[in-house]
Amino acid sequence: MAANYGALGVDTLGVEGSLKQLGTIIRSTFDYNQAKPMLPLGYFANVIRLTDDVGVAIATDGVGTKILIAQAMDRYDTVGIDCIAMNANDIVCVGARPVSMVDYIAVQRLDDRQLSELAEGLREGAERAGINIPGGEIAQVREMIHGTRDGLGFDLVGSCIGVVHPGRLIVGAAVEAGDVVVGLASSGIHSNGFTLARHALFERGGLSITDTLSELGRPVGDELLEPTAMYVRAAVEMMDLELAVKSFSHITGDGLMNLARIDAEMGFVIDRPLPVPPIFSAIRERGEVDLAEMYSVFNMGIGFCVVVGRDDAERVVEVAERCGHRAGVVGYAVADARRRVWLSQVGLLGEEKSFVASDEPAPAQP
Repeated sequence: MAANYGALGVDTLGVEGSLKQLGTIIRSTFDYNQAKPMLPLGYFANVIRLTDDVGVAIATDGVGTKILIAQAMDRYDTVGIDCIAMNANDIVCVGARPVSMVDYIAVQRLDDRQLSELAEGLREGAERAGINIPGGEIAQVREMIHGTRDGLGFDLVGSCIGVVHPGRLIVGAAVEAGDVVVGLASSGIHSNGFTLARHALFERGGLSITDTLSELGRPVGDELLEPTAMYVRAAVEMMDLELAVKSFSHITGDGLMNLARIDAEMGFVIDRPLPVPPIFSAIRERGEVDLAEMYSVFNMGIGFCVVVGRDDAERVVEVAERCGHRAGVVGYAVADARRRVWLSQVGLLGEEKSFVASDEPAPAQP
């Protein structure tokens, strides 16, 4: 049987029902004071209107089971970068400029080297995002936290804020059929899908964390610890240049279905994807993972997308490349009330949270 997320206990479909119940309760807090959230639950970040001119964007995220790879490698200086990237990349998706993040580190026990390396990763991530870290929390919860190395279990999450004018949110409401999708390359797996990746590579594939694959050119553990790419500076520069950006999408869990998380009934056709990094081929082949499952779980080489008017597409690519990201036009927007995503080169069609094999032709570019 092919490996998949559901079989490993990660119930991506069941999450929807649970989130609806949770969301109903959480939404009731929106009226508890005058600083009301401007967006519904479920977007990359929300925005709190403080004044007519000031909105505060807020998001929170962690690095998931990537921390188990850090423990297996006994190396902790990269996951702090991931934590900041997962948060700050989400903040820019509402048109905000990230400014600050606080972290929460839960540890099995205090270990000076581990904490020092975690702090170094957070510092490096803050520099890449152009933010500061004004505080945080360390909790010793040995009864709760366990990992792959005795005494070194930990978890790492953060909450990031940014600033945006309440009248200048970028949430995709202006996306029109024919707008162009520019993709920015990922640096690898980033911080999603590690439960499936670990199962495919180590349990089914029989690899060890120190094995070197020829297609990777380095040990598997080092490849998996490659930090999440930081897209903040590129996105902020695009906004500062007042390019015709209609939406930003951070491609995390659910892969390119994240494109559909906009305030418009639009679908997308991805017909010129960026190259797929070899780590994904290694996961698919060694874990016998179905192609549709791969695209439903991983970014598959595109870590961030910018939907932009055609006239500014070339400038968006130029900004991305100037900021160190490989980038290119990967597709276009189409009118679609079902908010589907066509991956025409690999014969997949996405709707809701997943992709399936499909021979339905993609709509032509308007």
